[in-house]
Amino acid sequence: MRLMSDSGDSGMKRCPQCAQVLPSTEFHSNKRRSDGLAFYCKRCASERSEASCRKRGINAQRRSTEPVPSGSKWCPDCGTVKPLADFARTRAHSSGYHSYCLPCHNARGKESKERLYGGSREYHLRRRYGIDQAVFDELLAEQGGVCAICGVEDPQHLDHDHRTGWVRGILCFNCNGGLGQFRDDPVFLAGAIAYLKGTTWQRLLIHPGVFQMCSPMRGRRPSRSS
Repeated sequence: MRLMSDSGDSGMKRCPQCAQVLPSTEFHSNKRRSDGLAFYCKRCASERSEASCRKRGINAQRRSTEPVPSGSKWCPDCGTVKPLADFARTRAHSSGYHSYCLPCHNARGKESKERLYGGSREYHLRRRYGIDQAVFDELLAEQGGVCAICGVEDPQHLDHDHRTGWVRGILCFNCNGGLGQFRDDPVFLAGAIAYLKGTTWQRLLIHPGVFQMCSPMRGRRPSRSS
């Protein structure tokens, strides 16, 4: 039931902070309360929110001192008004764009990764694979410090099963890319092995010191010009 003023007018409510009896339009909606209105009026609620942010060490929100034209947005970090194309899109904000322009947004992301994770590498490993650099180093040591496929030293690419997300091993750039090109399909890889063993041109010794290029699967003689 909504509170009423001393005069008996309906649609009025008393704010317990400023002690004013105000129209219901001066209160935000709150469906969880019996009267459907927020406990404090809009002005007092805003003041309390600002005070709470200051108490938690959050700086006051900065606003542009100049009018921002339509199709543009003000970046609070660099203090510049830029076209909306210079801001990344997001569904989290009512405007549809991030608060900071792309250079400032990227700089903030890099700073956060350095501060929270010690760098982009650590952030990438934790976010995508659920491990940290220490676990990566342990896995690499178990492989003898080489690529799990070709044996090249110091591989840096963590391979995982795209269906389950489980980490499989550490590969070099070429081997990791190769598995991706074959879509991690054993059938395709087996076909590639059969192709390399049976259809590629090979040197066949036909006389001491004389070789002929041939392909046993195709049975095609090489041209004389080759």
